[in-house]
Amino acid sequence: MLRSLRRQNPQKEVQAGLPEVFPRIWRYAFSLTGSRDGADDLAQAACLRAIEKASQFKVGSHLDRWMFRITHNLWISELRKDRVRKGGGLPVIDVSEIPDPAQNPERAYDRKEVLKSVLGLPEAQRATVFLVYVEGYSYKAAAEILNIPLATVMSRLATARANLGRKFRDHEGLSNAR
Repeated sequence: MLRSLRRQNPQKEVQAGLPEVFPRIWRYAFSLTGSRDGADDLAQAACLRAIEKASQFKVGSHLDRWMFRITHNLWISELRKDRVRKGGGLPVIDVSEIPDPAQNPERAYDRKEVLKSVLGLPEAQRATVFLVYVEGYSYKAAAEILNIPLATVMSRLATARANLGRKFRDHEGLSNAR
């Protein structure tokens, strides 16, 4: 009985689910901002917004998808504010801040190169690639999170794959020429 009451309270469900979802939200924020400080700020802002707007969370739905949507919307708002304030575009990504997830130096280098290449994609492609290939969301779920048509998700992924493939083919060609 007590458990069913908790599940019917969106505020408590959001607060209880945030610790589990936070690492994934932080990784997504990092993929958007390209820096650890930016990811910290964006992920914390998303959590604060989720707590403030918890009454809008539909109990029983996917907290992670709701949080990704909040994070994405906050990022878009921040980009718009930056463009108005300084006429700037996307942030410059500091490659030295990319986390090193593996112990094997060769594998770590490969992962870092792939992550660097993904972070170098345009923001729309980068966010879509992250949601589908890193987080494992279906195309449909990614479309819902990003609030775009399914065909746009497919197009962004195809373009990102082509860009990444071209970059790695060019890189491979340079390595073989040496």
